[in-house]
Amino acid sequence: MAAVQDAPVEADNEKEIKTETLNDAAGNHASAAGGVIPSPPVASTSSSGPAKAGGPGSEEQQTLMAVLQFLKKNNFVGAVDVLRREAGILEDSDESQGQELAASALGGAEAGDATCTLSRASSCTTSTPAVAAAPAKGARCAVVCVSAGGEDQPDVNVVLSAYSQQGDPALYQGYYSGLKKFVESVLDCHRAELSQLFYPLFVHMYLELVYNNHETEAKAFFEKFSGDQECYYQDDLRVLSGLTKKEHMKGNETLLDFRTSKFVLRISRDSYQLLKRHLQERQNNQIWNIIQEHLYIDIFDGMPRSKSQIDSMSGSLAGEAKREANKAKVFYGLLKEPEIDVPLDDEDEEGENEEGKPKKKKPKKDSMGSKSKKQDPNAPQQNRIPLPELKDSDKLDKIMYMKEATKRIRLGPESLPSICFYTFLNAYQGLTAVDFTDDSSLIAGGFADSTVRVWSVTPKKLRSVKSAADLNLIDKESDDVLERIMDEKSASESKILYGHSGPVYGVSFSPDRNYLLSCSEDGTVRLWSLQTFTCLVGYKGHNYPVWDTQFSPYGYYFISGGHDRVARLWATDHYQPLRMFAGHLADITCTQFHPNSNYVATGSADRTVRLWDILNGNCVRIFTGHKGPIHSLAFSPNGKYLASGATDGRVLLWDIGHGLMIGELKGHTDTVYSLKFSRDGEILASGSMDNTVRLWDSIKAFDDIETDDFTAATGHIHLPENSQELLLGTYMTKSTPVIHLHFTRRNLLLAAGAYNP
Repeated sequence: MAAVQDAPVEADNEKEIKTETLNDAAGNHASAAGGVIPSPPVASTSSSGPAKAGGPGSEEQQTLMAVLQFLKKNNFVGAVDVLRREAGILEDSDESQGQELAASALGGAEAGDATCTLSRASSCTTSTPAVAAAPAKGARCAVVCVSAGGEDQPDVNVVLSAYSQQGDPALYQGYYSGLKKFVESVLDCHRAELSQLFYPLFVHMYLELVYNNHETEAKAFFEKFSGDQECYYQDDLRVLSGLTKKEHMKGNETLLDFRTSKFVLRISRDSYQLLKRHLQERQNNQIWNIIQEHLYIDIFDGMPRSKSQIDSMSGSLAGEAKREANKAKVFYGLLKEPEIDVPLDDEDEEGENEEGKPKKKKPKKDSMGSKSKKQDPNAPQQNRIPLPELKDSDKLDKIMYMKEATKRIRLGPESLPSICFYTFLNAYQGLTAVDFTDDSSLIAGGFADSTVRVWSVTPKKLRSVKSAADLNLIDKESDDVLERIMDEKSASESKILYGHSGPVYGVSFSPDRNYLLSCSEDGTVRLWSLQTFTCLVGYKGHNYPVWDTQFSPYGYYFISGGHDRVARLWATDHYQPLRMFAGHLADITCTQFHPNSNYVATGSADRTVRLWDILNGNCVRIFTGHKGPIHSLAFSPNGKYLASGATDGRVLLWDIGHGLMIGELKGHTDTVYSLKFSRDGEILASGSMDNTVRLWDSIKAFDDIETDDFTAATGHIHLPENSQELLLGTYMTKSTPVIHLHFTRRNLLLAAGAYNP
């Protein structure tokens, strides 16, 4: 793999160059001050004077010394030492060389470059600069700075200053048209790959024109070429069309996202060589400069990809994921279940039934079943992350679960689940979120009027714990003490929880049914007791609305994500987050824990899904392919696969181990708002704002994938067009969008939504 980071070089001299960026607290990529600074040739250890102006390497040495002087002037001793050590410059020769080179640079013919470097570096107020060491010969070192002016945004002036280097505005249309004609003239096998260049080049050329106050040329450029872009970029282009003046660019989130993250293109080596040869022959430096500065070209050896393969992976805010981003080892297996003896029911103790015939054996659980008796070779160590110990009540619940599992219905194409729909009528408060407990005994709803409401869906009513005075009168040694502490006077079918000061966007029950989480526009996540129906803790870490929160399958931990683009991992007994997962370029709209609780998945409005390792906070998978913000995620019970749904109406299936898309389910006509696998993973249910629930054959979807496909040099497989074969059923509501799905322990499907008259 090679990354295009510098001027055109011959293929045999290409090196793999990794661009490292610094993330600030809000997850935005910090900008590079002074651009990419070329490293000098290996310096001599003698204290001779600088290279003569015009000699080989003189410009690089002048730039390097200018940066050293700037760092020393601001007393960044550590950064100076690192840069001097990497460049091989002696400390005693540094002073004299720096002064002479600065003087010659500012007074000579090369004054422009040194002045530009210094002025751009000084325009960024730095707090903790760091010099990235060059990993190999031919690589570049970059001075990276974090803006001290604002925590949420990188320094706008530095981010936008890259657009100050511009050519003749009248020629921009000619440059773009020339490239377009060239791409249309190449062989079909290369055309699809090179067409990926159009969108990022169009955006950056337009922004250059706007930044340099060429409003008329920018408008003409936009009108002429915006219609040529792929349909899935229309929302971004709509935002871009509003940026017509330089002043509009400052503070625009979409622009800063696009500028601070290199747009990633995956192109075969043959196609890349064609492009490079064309730009060299035409001496089209304007386009080449944009490719250098704003694009990351991930070059692979092998056959070029087809248009359908490219389209299936395109659409995210920053292009495709680099192949190296999905190479990390992921322990997707399940943890070994604790040994618990299940007492036999009365009916099981009877060896024979009424007719005297022996009882039938229970069918064995499917291989995709969620519970593991043996240690899975792909599973993490039991103690990889600390998990809460099982309490006696948890063990009793496990026993109940196992008993229920023996009565579970085996689902498949011939035996589809029954669906029970809970319709919220007269929900004038605005239903925004729903969750069921694992045993399906409680349902909670979050509402736009800032309330959370909890209902019992069994004959058993909701009761609060008695007051402290009454509790003192109870015999604590009695066998039914847990029943005696409940206040029968407070019994009701539902409870309302007050505390948030904005719409509630997410709710999640703890596995033991003792707690409920809710997140809101007010920037807080609240933990509610289901014993007292009061708020226990308000977790304050997000500065903006929190769109989703989810409990871990083992309890104790929970995840939250929102408008600040950072997902936070919490523990119920800590008021500060344990981990902050930064990297998304737009709002985090949904979150989901992996079944083994070692990983968490986040879906975002930047149209990517990321998988994060809880142990170290690293992003271990980046999945691209959706054409709209992602609103639902679901892991298969065996932990091997992930399903995601978005506003584009598609459900995408991902193989976590290989880091590849393995399926695409088409059928919904609106946002897919909820996804859920059946308890043994045979069925995938999807609920949408198009008022339908659809059932898909997940076993067939996963079994149809050939393992040989994963070894493809392109890192991508050809997706079969088999959505209709996998669709097992479509179930419509009268006028109720489906916002939550849940499989009971016996595989009855529960769905919920608010009637929309």
